[in-house]
Amino acid sequence: MNLETLAVHSGRTVEPGTGAVTPSIVPSTTFERAEDGSFPSGLIYSRNANPNRNALEQALAALEGGAVAIAFSSGNAASSAVFGALSPGDHVVASSETYHGTRAVLTGALARWGLHADFADMDDPANVAAAMQPNTKLVWCETPSNPRLRIADIAAIAEIAHARGALLACDNTFATPVLQRPLALGADVVMHSTTKYIGGHSDVLGGCAVLREDGEFAQRVRGYQVFGGAAPSPFDCWLLLRSIPTLPYRVRAHSQNALQVAEFLTAHPHIERVHYPGLAAHPNHAVAARQMHDGFGGMLSFEVAGGEAGAMAVAARVKVFTRATSLGGVESLIEHRASVEGPNTATPRNLLRASIGLEHADDLIEDLRQALRL
Repeated sequence: MNLETLAVHSGRTVEPGTGAVTPSIVPSTTFERAEDGSFPSGLIYSRNANPNRNALEQALAALEGGAVAIAFSSGNAASSAVFGALSPGDHVVASSETYHGTRAVLTGALARWGLHADFADMDDPANVAAAMQPNTKLVWCETPSNPRLRIADIAAIAEIAHARGALLACDNTFATPVLQRPLALGADVVMHSTTKYIGGHSDVLGGCAVLREDGEFAQRVRGYQVFGGAAPSPFDCWLLLRSIPTLPYRVRAHSQNALQVAEFLTAHPHIERVHYPGLAAHPNHAVAARQMHDGFGGMLSFEVAGGEAGAMAVAARVKVFTRATSLGGVESLIEHRASVEGPNTATPRNLLRASIGLEHADDLIEDLRQALRL
């Protein structure tokens, strides 16, 4: 079945009794037992399972081609659950350019708990092989990465991880299953901040992990959701499921706009560098073209002449773009990324990250043109 059809129908059924086409929100926290003490509905308590969460998880698993999806209250909760399913003393190899919240989890709370992590430049799979240790149990890649849109070769890294007995997890937030299917390329786990493109409207917080197999590791991740209290609310699940039918069309439009904006920025005299995998000049464009389909995503970043002051001045002058942190919504956002990530950031001080929305590309380009009159 094609992705567009899966997006419309997965997790959605006509409700018996009412015939409602749109699923109802089920806010109940508890569910009635039968006289014999059993649960004929299969539902016990909303932290364990809820009809809206069940429907969302069914849809997410179908979109990524996984055996099981596990929904969380945020993307950070989802990544924490995957790491938390490991054991003290285990080792993780993660992308050197990893979302700063993910890095904070690995180097903070879970490091104190006994999880070890090293970071490798995954532009070259050989760096991953060199970072592997006897106790490496998980490789974590993020492609395209945040914020410089670096590309990791998922298939090559999966081969390296599996040869050493480790799992490969891939943060697919930027690409979405519309453009990239990591499980089909050999990954074992796919993570999303569903707040972003899957939600698509900047109005819901969420995350998910989709696993190739519903085995012991998946059940450990599920345990973090159920007993760690990281379950999303019924309304949040309903909002995410509401947005999924339009996901393929939104992501393709984001991608088309982003490519036009990237091409404009590349030719601008006040731009030192543009980071977008859809550009032929991107150092990993060939890998991106091989593993991404129907576009290269709606995210890009660019480095402005004049250092941090020049970048901040450009962000201050935009009128169509909104200066805000996040991505994947219908509106275009821009931010000075280094100041968000804090004093230990490796992000260039003159870099602006842009989430390209669904406005007309000509209007976005004109807005950047007037903002770049340094």
